[in-house]
Amino acid sequence: MLTTTELISTPCGRIDKGLIFGGKVGQRFIVDANAGKLAKWLRMMGYDTLFFNGPDDGSMVKLALAQGRTVITRDTEFMKRRAISSGRVRALLVSGDDPAAQMQAAVTALGLDKDYRPFTRCLECNAELSSRAKNEVTGSVPKRVYRLQEQYMQCPSCQRIYWRGTHWAAMSRKLTEFSAASQRQVQGGSQ
Repeated sequence: MLTTTELISTPCGRIDKGLIFGGKVGQRFIVDANAGKLAKWLRMMGYDTLFFNGPDDGSMVKLALAQGRTVITRDTEFMKRRAISSGRVRALLVSGDDPAAQMQAAVTALGLDKDYRPFTRCLECNAELSSRAKNEVTGSVPKRVYRLQEQYMQCPSCQRIYWRGTHWAAMSRKLTEFSAASQRQVQGGSQ
């Protein structure tokens, strides 16, 4: 059962509950610290997602405006800001403490597609990952991983290396679950 409230500011300035936006290639997000785990999930899906941990909500609004980002927050007071209520900044309000329920609500409300470009961004710093040949990661990954894996991705910013191990498989399953549940909700709502 979802405990997440979906309030979305629309371009015309209304705040609608349960409105579904079509997913757009190149969607960019900024996630408030109070919904911070969503940032990693969105990055996992391949979306350009900033994590905002600053004390000043005004800075987050300015950044969202300057970079065309949708704000995702649990802060009901934030949704009352003029830039949000006027529709200048698009925002999604999620509630509850369960990151999986929040993510499910975001996938459904924003029309996100799990197949957008999964596993193409660094989960830590949001940079786009680059492919690496096996010989380029020698000595940088555990020996067992090096023996078993052939494909690697590396963050050009923080140098973190990724491969398709058991953690990747678990994340893939979760993304598939989000997508399937989102499709069921959309189909159920259109009948």
